[in-house]
Order: sequence, then structure tokens, then C-alpha cells
Amino acid sequence: MSERSKTASAIMDIAEDYIRTRGYNAFSFRDISAEIGIKTASIHYHFPSKADLGVAVTQRYTERFIESLGDADAYPAMEQVRRYKEAFRSSYAAGEQMCLCGMLGAEISSLPDNVMMKSKAFFDQNMSWLTRVFLSDKASEYSEDSAQSEALKLLALLEGGLIVARTLDGLKTFDQIIDFNPQ
Repeated sequence: MSERSKTASAIMDIAEDYIRTRGYNAFSFRDISAEIGIKTASIHYHFPSKADLGVAVTQRYTERFIESLGDADAYPAMEQVRRYKEAFRSSYAAGEQMCLCGMLGAEISSLPDNVMMKSKAFFDQNMSWLTRVFLSDKASEYSEDSAQSEALKLLALLEGGLIVARTLDGLKTFDQIIDFNPQ
């Protein structure tokens, strides 16, 4: 990886951390420059605007998250649902970080249009993947509409669960919400 790529990646890492812990509107290029030890002009070189940085971070986050899920019909539906819940749980457990796009969703009315669209794409891709999961079992009794409904409920449970967990008892609360019982 080139030095330029390393710097851009480090900037994105810090911005992702800020969004997941504070929100998009709660940091500036000055915050990033202070943390990484470079001038704000250097950040602007890689990302001309905060919106450009937001788009890049959201795109990268979405790609990584969807890639981590794998093929929707690689495992039986209930195993996929367990794995999906675990993706949210492990992210929260690793540093009490919220879902990046959940945080962006909370700020949707104040986001630049291009960041808003990338955030929406995360949810669209998750809905598509989950719907395929619910339809994947040969014995599935779901119609397309009911599979989409179940996908929406699960996504809302997990995103909302992160907010409630952050507000109350942390991981213990999240585990109660998702009925997680380590064996």
C-alpha cells in the first residue's frame, strides 16, 4: 500500500470511529488532523470535503459488512440469522461502537445528500440479504412480502437494540434484546 493510500485509510479509520461513537456532525477535519498529526490541508488533499470523506467511509463500511455476511444461502436461515446478530453484537462488544449507518440514520435530515444515499444503500443491501436468507430455506413458508417484513423487523431490532444497550447496561442489555445465550 502506498503512503498516500495509508494516509487516506488512516483518515477514514478515524472518521469511522468518530461517526460510530459521536455521529457525523460531531467532528471536523481539525479533530482528525489533531489525532493523526497532519494538517487539515492534507486531509482535504485526500477528501476535498467532509461529504467526500463521509461517502468513502460509508461505502467502505457497507462493503466490509456485507462481505462479512457471505452468501445469503450458505447456511440454513436460522444459522444466518444467528450470524447476522453476532455481527452486530461483536462490533458493539469490541468497543461499544454503534453501527455506522445506524448513527448516520439518526442524523439523516442533516447529512449531505451523497452521504445520505450511501447510508440508505447500507440498509437496502442488508434488507436484500436478509430477505434472501428468509426465502432461502427449502421449507420456508415466507412469501417475498413476509420475508421482507421479517428482515425489516430484525434490522430494526438490532439497530434499536444498539441504541438501548448504549443507553442502559451495555452488552448485557443487547444480549437480552437479541436473546443471546453463549453456550
